[in-house]
Amino acid sequence: MILPLVLIVDDNPENLTIIGELLQPGHAVRAANGGSRALKLAAMDPRPDLILLDVMMPDMDGYEVLSQLRAQPETADIPVVFLTALNSPADEERGLMLGAAEYITKPIRPSVLLARVRTQLELKQARDILRDQGAWLANEVARRVADERQAQDVGLLALARLAEARDPDAGSHVLRTQACVRTLAQTLTRGGQLAGWSAQTVELVSRCVPLHDIGEAAVPEHLLHKPGPLTADEWVEVRGHADAGARALAAAQAELARPIDFIDIARQVARSHHERWDGSGYPDGLAGEAIPLPARLVAVADVFDALLSPRAWRPAFSLDQAYQTIVSGRGQQFDPLVVDAFVDSFSALKRIALPQDGAELAHGTI
Repeated sequence: MILPLVLIVDDNPENLTIIGELLQPGHAVRAANGGSRALKLAAMDPRPDLILLDVMMPDMDGYEVLSQLRAQPETADIPVVFLTALNSPADEERGLMLGAAEYITKPIRPSVLLARVRTQLELKQARDILRDQGAWLANEVARRVADERQAQDVGLLALARLAEARDPDAGSHVLRTQACVRTLAQTLTRGGQLAGWSAQTVELVSRCVPLHDIGEAAVPEHLLHKPGPLTADEWVEVRGHADAGARALAAAQAELARPIDFIDIARQVARSHHERWDGSGYPDGLAGEAIPLPARLVAVADVFDALLSPRAWRPAFSLDQAYQTIVSGRGQQFDPLVVDAFVDSFSALKRIALPQDGAELAHGTI
């Protein structure tokens, strides 16, 4: 059994002896004959569970000792009981205002002292239990949030893998696009262009990226891989994937008891990542800042990565061609700020888009 540790502070050796013998054997005891020594013993491991502190001492009075105890994080929470011959209401009020837990006047009655010590130790034990339970609860909440997020990520990756059944590169394209969006957003955040965006916001937007083309599930596969030009009707059908994805996510949101930011951002991205800065995009012809910012980030990342992969109707672009396509679209197809972030972070984006050794040689260099 671990006994509670009590630190006794008094400049009178006789008082130290009497109080120490009174507390033993039910308590472990430390003793200090002055304020400076008391501060050192209070900071030693294990920390005291309670301090019995004389007020009137020559080198440093009890009020100063208590002030210094409260000023140090390692001793700030140790309960202190004042032992003093000063018995005026003003003296007691001063001690309590400084943070003393109790105020006992001398001469000390053993039964009173033991009762006060027991009460303060029980209160401290209760506070420690509550603190530990609070820490456990905080950890448990964090664990469950992490588990929920991991479950979401697994679901999103499953969608990416499902896309591979229709297009062998689609799953990898989703993951690369997601990483590119995260890099662009982090670049803009560091530069101060994304006012109000925290690291959590950047991560939330990045995690929505795998759903940007979810509406393609409604498009016939032969149109997605048609080697020649699409007819006007076919082009309308393919472009419909943006609206289809947004409607599917909106329907999912409607089934929930409360709005979820994740789904709302994913819906914006699914609907608007084919909008163009000059207003010539689809499905709504939005222009400039009317296009949701997450969709503007995805627009650049999506096009950049897609250009580096071959399609049924065209070969893969070289890295230089893809770079020039994005830069030349500044202010026309793409948000100028996002393109500037693309240029600033291009070294990192290149590593994401072409992760394998020698891949740069396969696609060209810049």
